[in-house]
Amino acid sequence: MEPTDNNNGYKDEIFTKRVRAGKRTYFFDVKSTKSEKDFYITITESKRVGDDDYEKHKIFLYKEDFDKFRDALAETVVYVQTNLLNQVAAEKQD
Repeated sequence: MEPTDNNNGYKDEIFTKRVRAGKRTYFFDVKSTKSEKDFYITITESKRVGDDDYEKHKIFLYKEDFDKFRDALAETVVYVQTNLLNQVAAEKQD
């Protein structure tokens, strides 16, 4: 995605990635600060509620926390895949 110039005089959104997952959509956005000297990531979960309304939840992730966040997420996913999904699959076979 190309950087976008907003009317506020700085490039706010640098990159975005959308992930559709059933009734939910996740957005991973890289944004610059007002000074354009720094950046951060927002992770937004958007879920349709009703015909025209959306419920949104947002996490702000700052660059000094990227490695810790990535490591914790990877460890959590591995735990679920290894311990919980295998258990659910085994229970379905019984």
